[in-house]
Amino acid sequence: MPTRAGRTIGTRARATVSVHCAPIVLPVCGPPVRDGAIVVRNDRIARVGPRAEIVAAHPLLTPVHWPGMIVPGLIDAHLRLDRAAAPVSAYGVTAAGGIAADLDAASTLGEAGLGGVTYLETRCEDEDRWEDEARDRLITAIREVDHPGVIGIAAHSSDPVVMEDLTVLSRTFGLRLHVEPGRHTVAFLDEVGALDAGCHIAISRPLDEADRKLLRARGTVVAISSPFAADGLLDGESAIAIGTRTGGDPLAVARALSRAPEHDRLLVEAVTRGGARALGMDEGPGRLGCLDRGGRADFAVFAVEAGERDPYTVLLHEGPGRCVATFVGGRASRRPGETARDTGHSGATGSTGSTGGTRGGGGARDAGDAGDADARSRRLA
Repeated sequence: MPTRAGRTIGTRARATVSVHCAPIVLPVCGPPVRDGAIVVRNDRIARVGPRAEIVAAHPLLTPVHWPGMIVPGLIDAHLRLDRAAAPVSAYGVTAAGGIAADLDAASTLGEAGLGGVTYLETRCEDEDRWEDEARDRLITAIREVDHPGVIGIAAHSSDPVVMEDLTVLSRTFGLRLHVEPGRHTVAFLDEVGALDAGCHIAISRPLDEADRKLLRARGTVVAISSPFAADGLLDGESAIAIGTRTGGDPLAVARALSRAPEHDRLLVEAVTRGGARALGMDEGPGRLGCLDRGGRADFAVFAVEAGERDPYTVLLHEGPGRCVATFVGGRASRRPGETARDTGHSGATGSTGSTGGTRGGGGARDAGDAGDADARSRRLA
């Protein structure tokens, strides 16, 4: 059997390994590690621990020394891909729950090198049109969309029959569901079977206690994007995430929600592990939202100095606008205004040669541009 030149049968490509150090490593799923480090092997986290131990275990590697704090990549749980200005990696975002109104917008996360779920949106408000054409159009898009990542359904119709069928479709295709209860009551969403751990909702108004209790019982995560909508959800009992809707810094959105010191850790968790849970990516190999062995090597570096202060409080209140590097799957993600050569070196000393290069953060195509007839023709139901 012929083989490619330079390869031997039965061998594997050499693993790419790098070490990143910082005064504080904040795993979120474990206690903060002061003077800590992480080991990245290909696209996964291989180890988290004290810098001295990790450096001693990898004497042939030149570690990258970062200022401040290494944290899990942030997750924007509600991001409209037809409105957001990409890339959002400048804020430390490595994954998102992106809402795509057309097939061009559906490619945005992949083009920007980000992970997460792209939700194909339908706003069809007429039952007859849904049955005649819109349903088949959505099914075709689900099957044929050119997207390397995870696809879901954004059920944003005001028609009850259409909403019920969208729930059925999500179950039939095994897809995650995204809804906005402003169009329907939480009780109605439960009646049609939309609410469970495979769905997350984005709210623009406060929920009453009955709604919050029902969502807790169903295991449905709530994505919050404004202080107004957060009322009653910062009790530590509700599963919450953070969404920006139009792009921006989710850590800044989380900071605006804090009303007491006890909220700080809860909100940092919401923008990391909570976001991963909203997208169904908080468990298993390659999980997101935390820094631990086997998780995907999505992390961000914030130039903040905690000293003896609580790292969660420092990150939440001083971190917005101070992200100096973002890594997606172990690869440096470009920030606005940076060249590929600069990516991953801002604020760092040492060598990043073992990180395996950079991943571009190309801008999203605006499907709503005037005169873009092709984009309009590709619009979903």
